[in-house]
Amino acid sequence: MELGIVGLPNVGKSTLFNAITAAGAETANYPFCTIEPNVGIVAVPDDRLYKLAALYSCKKVIHATVKFVDIAGLVKGASLGEGLGNKFLGQIREVDAIVHVVRCFEDSNITHVNGTTDPVRDIEIIDTELILSDIETIQRRIDKTRSQSKSGDKKLLEELDLLERIFSCLESGMPARSMKLTPEEQVYLDSLFLITAKKVIYCANVSESLDRDANYVEAVAKHVLETGGALVVISALTEAELASLAPEERLMFMEELNIKSSGLDSLITKAYETLGLMSFLTAGEKETRAWTIPVGSKAPKAAGKIHTDFERGFIRAEVISCDVLLECGSFSIAKERGKVRSEGKDYIVKEGDVILFRFNV
Repeated sequence: MELGIVGLPNVGKSTLFNAITAAGAETANYPFCTIEPNVGIVAVPDDRLYKLAALYSCKKVIHATVKFVDIAGLVKGASLGEGLGNKFLGQIREVDAIVHVVRCFEDSNITHVNGTTDPVRDIEIIDTELILSDIETIQRRIDKTRSQSKSGDKKLLEELDLLERIFSCLESGMPARSMKLTPEEQVYLDSLFLITAKKVIYCANVSESLDRDANYVEAVAKHVLETGGALVVISALTEAELASLAPEERLMFMEELNIKSSGLDSLITKAYETLGLMSFLTAGEKETRAWTIPVGSKAPKAAGKIHTDFERGFIRAEVISCDVLLECGSFSIAKERGKVRSEGKDYIVKEGDVILFRFNV
């Protein structure tokens, strides 16, 4: 999973990126501090893995991972090449989902590229640039398809109709992801690689006092409800402080501030939810590991995530939920108690399943 962090300059993108990836991206109080995208790969936090590893006396634990790409700040006119627009728009096209960081705090010491704090205005500036870029892409596709459809080909005429509907949506100022489409039309939309068709998580970056910034967050939440997307509220400054502490100190600091989960946990949880992903687990003496798959995946597809031979030669899956396995104390005891199920090709894998695949190639 690859998440691209975008936003106007000086909204806290790189500060947040540093905090959640500990990758050391440069931060400074001026636009275009980030020119080349910073990339950080982080482990998906999952305490279940360590509990399973202890159960199996296993020393090797492998987490699922998320790649974060800190893309430089976009500005008004980016779709026409303003700032470093064309380059940045190209980088956004390559990610699975967009994390749009929005400034929801006042700070006279940090320059705002537009002079004042207005999160909805800032969102609309970025969204407009992304929409304009997509309009250009769609217009080229329409021109080509219209020329080809003169032959009267029914399939091309249907494609042209859909392209024109997408164009109308974008021209009205709405992102492509807001369209109500049939499953077949959605597959076609995805094939166009439009930026505004990507899933978006709006990250409201607040100061250390959320109460002080509540009005800004409320405005963002209302906008997200109207235009689509997901919302998380994070203080990049607080996350940076947490990242600098030792694990024990971090827990104490979180308790003092009444923080139940870190910004990284919140963001990854929302990303999995937004992209329709989940994790299943494998455990044994050699390694304990989390695997990321789409929600609704059947057992053979999950097996194929480990190795294509597992999917090709799939026989059955021995399945138990992680909580039940931990409660039993061992796989053999769980089996004796009838807690391990034998599932076939039509079994839909559930979040937190611990699976042993049987296969023959």
